[in-house]
Amino acid sequence: MADVRIAIVIAAALSSVAALPSAAQVQAGVELATDERRRGISWSEGKAAPSAYARVDLPAGFDLGARVLATRGDPRHGGADGVVEPTLGYSRDLGGFRLDGFATAHLFTGARGRLDYGELGAGLSYSLGPAQAGLEARYAPPQEAIGGDNLYLAVRGRIGIPATPWTVTGSAGHSSGRVDDPQRAARLRPGGSYNDWSLGVQHVTGPLTVGLEYTGTDIRNLPDASSFAVREHAGNRLAARIALGI
Repeated sequence: MADVRIAIVIAAALSSVAALPSAAQVQAGVELATDERRRGISWSEGKAAPSAYARVDLPAGFDLGARVLATRGDPRHGGADGVVEPTLGYSRDLGGFRLDGFATAHLFTGARGRLDYGELGAGLSYSLGPAQAGLEARYAPPQEAIGGDNLYLAVRGRIGIPATPWTVTGSAGHSSGRVDDPQRAARLRPGGSYNDWSLGVQHVTGPLTVGLEYTGTDIRNLPDASSFAVREHAGNRLAARIALGI
């Protein structure tokens, strides 16, 4: 039954792509990760997670996109089968700098209770040849579903190895925020504020991207009173990902 629900999630995303106007400039694709990890913690209960995405470029630097991900019944999100993430984005080039902003919603399907929430984000990056470095901030305002608010600050970098299809990536981030409900605040911050980091490598050939990424956090693997914490999926992990643009 779980596999059937996963297939439905992916099919819904692909149907949405097909329904877009043919004249629109669309980017779309499908992905498969051995573990969907965000900010160093799993969003798929440590299991393989298929997903699909689409984005349409709009005038004046805006874009509209959506991603559908199978969360595999992860207790972090109340046993949800999947999450749909519509996003309105904006980007602008400023010389060698690039400014990005977005507003997104995380809408969970099959969750026990109302666990949907939204967040805002902004980033500034600078590119020089094959190298890129940037700062990122994401903020989820106070919401019942996350037991307070959540602020994520990060630095990111990537560098393409000249004359090869290989790219090396890295990041470091910090999550913090106000706690109104400790049970639900543990969804995004098991044990409270924490740090995360990642180091990865990607191989790009045409529309196919294959990647390997090591992620870690300083979250201690201790018993927790919250059923949303799932600390055992917040440790150091190595995950692989394959993506195909369509």
